[in-house]
Amino acid sequence: MQPPGPSARRTSSTRTSFPSQKKSKKSSETLTFKRPEGMHREVYALLYSDKKDAPPLLPSDTGQGYRTVKAKLGSKKVRPWKWMPFTNPARKDGAMFFHWRRAAEEGKDYPFARFNKTVQVPVYSEQEYQLYLHDDAWTKAETDHLFDLSRRFDLRFVVIHDRYDHQQFKKRSVEDLKERYYHICAKLANVRAVPGTDLKIPVFDAGHERRRKEQLERLYNRTPEQVAEEEYLLQELRKIEARKKEREKRSQDLQKLITAADTTAEQRRTERKAPKKKLPQKKEAEKPAVPETAGIKFPDFKSAGVTLRSQRMKLPSSVGQKKIKALEQMLLELGVELSPTPTEELVHMFNELRSDLVLLYELKQACANCEYELQMLRHRHEALARAGVLGAPATPASGPAPASAESAAPESGLAPDLTKDTIIDVVGAPLTPNSRKRRESASSSSSVKKAKKP
Repeated sequence: MQPPGPSARRTSSTRTSFPSQKKSKKSSETLTFKRPEGMHREVYALLYSDKKDAPPLLPSDTGQGYRTVKAKLGSKKVRPWKWMPFTNPARKDGAMFFHWRRAAEEGKDYPFARFNKTVQVPVYSEQEYQLYLHDDAWTKAETDHLFDLSRRFDLRFVVIHDRYDHQQFKKRSVEDLKERYYHICAKLANVRAVPGTDLKIPVFDAGHERRRKEQLERLYNRTPEQVAEEEYLLQELRKIEARKKEREKRSQDLQKLITAADTTAEQRRTERKAPKKKLPQKKEAEKPAVPETAGIKFPDFKSAGVTLRSQRMKLPSSVGQKKIKALEQMLLELGVELSPTPTEELVHMFNELRSDLVLLYELKQACANCEYELQMLRHRHEALARAGVLGAPATPASGPAPASAESAAPESGLAPDLTKDTIIDVVGAPLTPNSRKRRESASSSSSVKKAKKP
């Protein structure tokens, strides 16, 4: 065999200089962990990932392979066991049993005897029964029989009622047995108590227990029709409560609007009577507290720095797009510029004008809502009168609207025992968002038409 020539040497040297072999050397250097013998590849993948991260768990001994270590027997002396007899203290018949037990535990008590917990049933004497426990409905023999069963069955009154001697004694219910037992316990506790000590006297209400079982039996014996009717009534009750809350909220909003209108009018009268020499800052300080819902609440520019006066006329984001369009339409009908020259006096008066216009718009909307609801109630009242539910005759729906809800009752012919809340809750249905939007748009268009009239 001839030695390799210079060309072969060159090729071998060039092979060793390839970057792939360098990478393989580096990767072989980083491979420090090897899969133990006998371990499946899937199990080892859980310990060691392809990203060459350090495994969370490492086998401690991989020299002998991955296999179960055998138990090393014979290192210690085995403790001897013995077949020995035992008695259970819970039994009163003295029965003898046998079981395996360690020889070191011979002569000790039965370990499970500590779980033998018994109820302490009171014991009474003949004299105590005659003085405190005598009852005409119960004999002493029947009371003794009850207490004997209570000791035997640990106050399990269902079992006591099943084992009760109904042939020799009067037939009793479970509530009767409980009532007699706890009555005697309470009497003996009061008699034997030391003066000045707090007693925990057991009390049993037999009447309440009877009513509870009777109601439970009625609930269990309901028919499917009754269950469906109850679910329907519960749904109607939830609807009534939702309508009531919505009506209360609308009345609160209406009251806020009325209060805001009264406050604004009173404020205008005060400003007219006040002398003109007072500065506007003092007027603002003397203004009474106005609710936040009164018109528009413009932001105060009290921060340091330069600000434009025209920014005070900018409407806040709380005013909706619908109100802005209605406000612009009303200003155009009144012949007022939408962006006047922002002098100090003009800015103040323009903002007050727009606030009053928005308040007027909201009041007209509330008035239209009330008129619509009143008309709807009249139609419903007429329908009820035709059906014979109401005895009084109904007034025509096209009659004039009353000034208040109290005066609406006699004019519409409401019966004295049927209040307006009853009609609204039971018959009325809450307004849907679409109907409310249509009504608001109709009221805004009517307000604009009224403003156009001379």
